Amino acid sequence: MIYLQSFTFPSEDREAAFFCGNPKAKKTCYDSKYPFGLFRYREFSEFFFDDITVFYGNNGSGKSTILNVIAEKLGLNRSTPFNKTDFFGDYVEMCDYVLERPIPQGGEIITSDGVFERVLDIRRLNDGIDEQRERLVQEYIEERTNQDPNLLRGIDDYDRWKRAGEIRNRHKSQSSFIRKNLMRNIQERSNGESALAYFVDSIKSDTLYLLDEPENSLSASNQLKLKYFIEDCMKNYGCQFIISTHSPFLLSLEYATIYDIDSAPPETKAWTELESVRTYFDFFKENEEKFE
Repeated sequence: MIYLQSFTFPSEDREAAFFCGNPKAKKTCYDSKYPFGLFRYREFSEFFFDDITVFYGNNGSGKSTILNVIAEKLGLNRSTPFNKTDFFGDYVEMCDYVLERPIPQGGEIITSDGVFERVLDIRRLNDGIDEQRERLVQEYIEERTNQDPNLLRGIDDYDRWKRAGEIRNRHKSQSSFIRKNLMRNIQERSNGESALAYFVDSIKSDTLYLLDEPENSLSASNQLKLKYFIEDCMKNYGCQFIISTHSPFLLSLEYATIYDIDSAPPETKAWTELESVRTYFDFFKENEEKFE
């Protein structure tokens, strides 16, 4: 399902015109005019989008900036903020786009920062649960050895008084006491497994998603799983994807239109024609006999 049909970035001439006679542009207090000038001499113009569109380029080519600009212009949801210069809004205002149909609520840009924050949130939650478990174990030990009467010392003491009563019941084991009074840890996963789960949990049906280098933190096998998941969401659940990546697994997405933004002007290419993919191919070809 196609929602965003095309997106136009300002030409080099339009960027130059913005700075001519603009009082803001003449101020010397700005350290950076980013993203102005980032695509100078790259001959960016209008990009057209399919159900899956991929921006490919080397590190520093501007893939993430392209997605951030599109997301900002369209007003898509994002879970984490990103750094903007004082000129970012001016640049976005100069961009334009055409929709094939309105973007349903829930359209989102998913970035590496968002995935990383999710992994950290799980760790923080589990760390808190682990600390609570230690407190409950200590409470259990102290109460089982406490010979003083279990007196209720007010309404704020009710939870402790109730747990103490449970502990003093000789039929209550430490493990059963802990299980009853402690929320279970979120299932422990590796960073890659948590990252993959984040995509599966976040991506719903019938809307537009921008994925900024989603291969970060994913093993090769999990990158393949994400590839098949994206293809399924596109084919069966009405999603449109715009992705920045240099992962050969994601570059091989079925039916994807790939823009090589290292070319000037950007060219659409088959994934097998891309430089990084050819580098992988040549390396494994040279070492083919080692796999036999």
